Amino acid sequence: MKQRIVTAVIAAAIFLPIVFFGGFPFVLLTYLLASVGLYELLKMRKLSIFSIPGILSLLMLWVILFPSQYNDALVTFNYSKIELGIALVLLLLTYSVITKNRFSFEDVSFIILSALYVGMGFYFFIDTRFGGLVYIFYSLFIIWATDSGAYFIGRAMGKKKLWPEISPNKTVEGFIGGVVCAVLIAVLFVLFTNINATIFSLIGITIVLSIFGQIGDLVESAFKRQFNVKDSGNFLPGHGGILDRFDSLLFVLPLLHFFHLF
Repeated sequence: MKQRIVTAVIAAAIFLPIVFFGGFPFVLLTYLLASVGLYELLKMRKLSIFSIPGILSLLMLWVILFPSQYNDALVTFNYSKIELGIALVLLLLTYSVITKNRFSFEDVSFIILSALYVGMGFYFFIDTRFGGLVYIFYSLFIIWATDSGAYFIGRAMGKKKLWPEISPNKTVEGFIGGVVCAVLIAVLFVLFTNINATIFSLIGITIVLSIFGQIGDLVESAFKRQFNVKDSGNFLPGHGGILDRFDSLLFVLPLLHFFHLF
């Protein structure tokens, strides 16, 4: 517990000022977090990020992450993100032929989906910060409220297992409790911030985001169970890896944009 607290304090001292400042430093921080997340996911499958396919996957991730606000830089080179992504897919498939299927089509598929899974969430992390600081903190607070509510209410009242084959400690009562706590946070955001939503619309959005945030947590648990690892990594001592901390965010932030909240 002491290690968890120390890590949380140090991480917050580094993370929060950069989030407040925004701009290019925030973009760089997001690139670092996403790159570590991709490294963790490839490592689960025993694929090295320092190999040729690993480097190609990292380049694909960086292309996905490239902020729309900087698209003029790509236009200068007459290439779009889709074109660059397709080129990297073709290179990965070519590498599978060169290695005579030691690096298989299944490996290619895993790498592409890994880059998309990590990249889409962190891309919207950048885009949300450009949209306004209040939306970043709305996302973070409802995720933290969901996690805390699910944990404490699950421990106090949990009886019916939610999905024991994937995450044996989660309960239906905890799941519902997490959603309720997230809704309470949403009400506070409507009352005390300038978030662009009515109380009823934000409650509806929050319920969906809280549910899918918990699904994102279960997806990460499914990965770890499939590859038989306890944590995605040890980047954050006492907390596990980057994917362990950002698994819910990878689902919540894309959905936040689908609702056109800002």
